[in-house]
Amino acid sequence: MKCRTVRMILKREGKVIEQKIQEGETYESALLACNIIPDTVLIFSNGKSLPQDKVIEEEEVEIEMTCSRG
Repeated sequence: MKCRTVRMILKREGKVIEQKIQEGETYESALLACNIIPDTVLIFSNGKSLPQDKVIEEEEVEIEMTCSRG
């Protein structure tokens, strides 16, 4: 399997995460690998919302937290 990187921009925190992923990996598994609970965020690419179970094809996405972490 090929390995590549997806760039996830955490909007509220102003952080950028460069996450290595395997071919066929979903956003849900990539988020969990970054210690982010998938049900607490929305994923956007070019202003369009993406489902958690979507296989990652984009090189960069924006992650918007939907609830408080504290």
